[in-house]
Amino acid sequence: MTQSAARHILRIDASMRRDGSVTRQLADALTGRLVANQPATTLTRRDLADNPPTFIDESWIGANFTPVDARSDAQRAALARSDALIAEIQSADTLVIATPIYNFGVPAALKAWVDLIARAGVTFRYTENGPVGLLENKRAIIVMASGGTQSGSGIDFATPYLRHVLGFIGITDVEIIAADQLGKGADEKLAAASAAIERLAA
Repeated sequence: MTQSAARHILRIDASMRRDGSVTRQLADALTGRLVANQPATTLTRRDLADNPPTFIDESWIGANFTPVDARSDAQRAALARSDALIAEIQSADTLVIATPIYNFGVPAALKAWVDLIARAGVTFRYTENGPVGLLENKRAIIVMASGGTQSGSGIDFATPYLRHVLGFIGITDVEIIAADQLGKGADEKLAAASAAIERLAA
């Protein structure tokens, strides 16, 4: 993982639970340690439970594939939320994505966020040699919790998906902190995740 200190952290919370959310608690600990280590670090928080991203629709797709200088006011309005979410990533050097696993994958709100920030010509581009991510020189830390799904197993469709999507838009420095299979040995798993946070923050 890149050893340069964080200067601007973007934190994405994907849990629909506020009270008792393991990912929120772990992300609190992680961002708290990162900021404490570098007091000048700024933190932007995007809570997907407060204002979930809307799903893309036909009008959004039409606006996205219309050249910038040919877009109508309505098309620019349709892309405004996407533009704002992308700007948050562009201004950050570290992303902290805190997500539970719902039914073996990411929550719907996080998938909607991904759909809004993965845009050809903005966060990635196509070349004759394949797609190239445009959000380079950033790192991401995924804080994951699950009740029964083991991180990295054949039924974990959340963390490999996020790692792939982040790499697709240019963020290849990705660390995963997993508090997985909390349905058995929760105390041990939480202790291991907390220790991982301490090692990473150090």
